[in-house]
Amino acid sequence: MRRRELLQHGLGAAALLSSRSVFAWAAAESVPVVRTTAGDVRGTVRDGITNFLGIPYGADTKARRFQPPVPVSPWKGIRNATTWGDRSPQLGVGRARREEARTITETYHLPSDEGEISEDCLHLNVWTPSPSRAGHERRPVLFYIHGGAYNSGTVNAALYDGTRLARRGDAVVVTVNHRLNAFGFLYLAELTDDPAYADSGNVGMLDLVLALRWVRDNIAAFGGDPNRVTIWGQSGGGAKCATLMAMPAAHGLFHRVMSMSGQQVTAAPKKIATERTRAFLVKLGLDQLPGSHLRQRLDALPIEALEDAARVSSAWLPVVDGGALPRDPFAPDASPLSVNVPMILGNTHDETRGLIGGSQPALFSLTWDEVPAALTKNVGSFLGGIDPQEVVAKYRGWYPQYSPSDVFFAAATAFRSWPGQVIEAERRAQSPAASRTWVYQMNWPSPVAGGKFGAPHTLDIPFYFDNLALAPGMIGASAEDVSHAQPLADAMSETLLAYAKTGNPNNPAIPHWPVYDLSKRFTLTWDDKPAVVSDPRVEERELAAQAHYRQPGT
Repeated sequence: MRRRELLQHGLGAAALLSSRSVFAWAAAESVPVVRTTAGDVRGTVRDGITNFLGIPYGADTKARRFQPPVPVSPWKGIRNATTWGDRSPQLGVGRARREEARTITETYHLPSDEGEISEDCLHLNVWTPSPSRAGHERRPVLFYIHGGAYNSGTVNAALYDGTRLARRGDAVVVTVNHRLNAFGFLYLAELTDDPAYADSGNVGMLDLVLALRWVRDNIAAFGGDPNRVTIWGQSGGGAKCATLMAMPAAHGLFHRVMSMSGQQVTAAPKKIATERTRAFLVKLGLDQLPGSHLRQRLDALPIEALEDAARVSSAWLPVVDGGALPRDPFAPDASPLSVNVPMILGNTHDETRGLIGGSQPALFSLTWDEVPAALTKNVGSFLGGIDPQEVVAKYRGWYPQYSPSDVFFAAATAFRSWPGQVIEAERRAQSPAASRTWVYQMNWPSPVAGGKFGAPHTLDIPFYFDNLALAPGMIGASAEDVSHAQPLADAMSETLLAYAKTGNPNNPAIPHWPVYDLSKRFTLTWDDKPAVVSDPRVEERELAAQAHYRQPGT
């Protein structure tokens, strides 16, 4: 994803990846070819792991703008799968934010873009120890969905390289791109009776369903088990996992879920989604066009015009449309459709130090007098009418050692970034039919920038992927930094792999991790020494609950 988009959409200064490309291939160890339902693909072997990049799972969406995807047409011969596929159009940002992002990018050495942008963006990547599994048990499949809200992002990045995870766990890793922002979530059904647009508000999610169907139909040829598919994602990727749990078309295509700092309690109602779409059409001058002519005009527009119009909103979301998404994922309860699927939910202790502080360095030097106003400005809509001065007084009583900035980031995290996870875990625990649910909290403090980011948003990604050396801006750039963090990466990646294999994350690398319930609220804390605690930050959780969290944009 573009550097500025990394910063704007949830990766901030915390998402400080290596500028080196993980895909500077050494001499190929072999030239593997796998037959898929659409044709043969040729991959590359590196470090003993076979990798296939940019496999198309769907046809070019330009021919079906704002319509559900269709499978890619079969090809003849062997298709090379050795370079990134294209990625979805991204939600742009204004000049001021670009300049702000450029400064942070240069300071922390963020990577350049990976992959071209186009509407031919339905591609996925596969890492496997070997395609052939004749005579052996098929491997668990880890299907990763990227963050960036529903606006921006891509898996075309070094951080999501599946080599080490596939090798460590004898597993198959899949990462996927799909349509974003207005290209994936423009709800036209209330503004035209064109049946082609009946599902337009959720086509980005239907892309992911199509990718999961591709996994079901093809992953065995890569050595994977289509009956042991774990969907997992961070930030927006975790929210997409929650949304898939409420989609009938996705039912049965995955068997475990892990959501990292990303929840979707409610989706956009038709009214709000229609208002966004109307603003989009006004921007294009198409709001007065008869519905019968709308598709022709939308199909004829250049991609740049659609990208520009998408900027009318920063909250493109799935829509509760009564069809593709018939209900909210976790309201008023956990969707019965997936309540029997095991689920892990987690957040980082200091989410907003990167999410908000990454683009506002002045927040790290607040005075006590400035904290209430900073809370109002940055998270006022999450406070639910609670006086920010009361919030500050509470935190000063609970944590007398905290500085003004510490209080700001702790409260901003508790009210903005944490409640969705708490609600989803509670509603799973409240359902008598719910399968097992586990909750974690990432506490490990990043040493980068003098430690000021704590355990920020995105920090758990390189640990679960076991890619510490590819994230020097999160972990530290020295060999000593990586060596210090590696035992935790070992424990976290082993736990993810145990979960993918069995549906239970418990394994010898961690203390016994009990399921989450409303009496003990057992939570695994990831730190130099992982531990299980009961109801961490209970006072903060109870205070934030009084604000009656509402999902942004819904």
